[in-house]
Amino acid sequence: MKTHRWVVAGLLFATIWLFVNGPALSLQSFVTTYLIGLVVGLPLAFVFRRLYKETITIERSLTAIPYIVLYVFVFSKEVLRANIDVAYRVLMPGLPLEPQVILVPLRVESDLGVTTIANSITITPGTITLDHDPDRNALYVHAIDGRHPQELVEPIRQWEDYALVIFDEERTPDDPAPEITVHPPDHPPEPKTLGEGNQQHSDSQEEIDG
Repeated sequence: MKTHRWVVAGLLFATIWLFVNGPALSLQSFVTTYLIGLVVGLPLAFVFRRLYKETITIERSLTAIPYIVLYVFVFSKEVLRANIDVAYRVLMPGLPLEPQVILVPLRVESDLGVTTIANSITITPGTITLDHDPDRNALYVHAIDGRHPQELVEPIRQWEDYALVIFDEERTPDDPAPEITVHPPDHPPEPKTLGEGNQQHSDSQEEIDG
């Protein structure tokens, strides 16, 4: 049995909205929140239906449900961890900080799969997707602290493993992930603290004034 893929995408958007909105305190609140998600998600999915394949089998959709739940759970956990990390850095400005741009090649190839991964990165505090390189099918990801790029990419790879199944991609989670690249390639430089940055600025200003 088949159905339009945009319908499945709209249901997925509504489910994600449940997690974004927070835990429901009652059944009525749960139903209301989900209905709001449907009212927004289904028309949105219909407008962008050209991003998806025309149809999808119901059986295939049911197979993807556990991976959708896993994706949302792991994503929510990473967002919570990142929020705590960024808040801690705001309260402790002396922590080492080294902004970095990382090129992350992807195994997912569908427009919807790439968009989902890119948006997940941007929604997560501390990272943002700058651009997508279609020739290399890679995302340029900016991180506020890129001293450990492999650790930064670990949750992205986990999301991608689930996305490969959810969006019925040609590759599978068993396929090895491509190597990432940091920019500039001589990374990592010595980490700087906020105090060190201010001192460097002061020294430079003294040289100019002198």
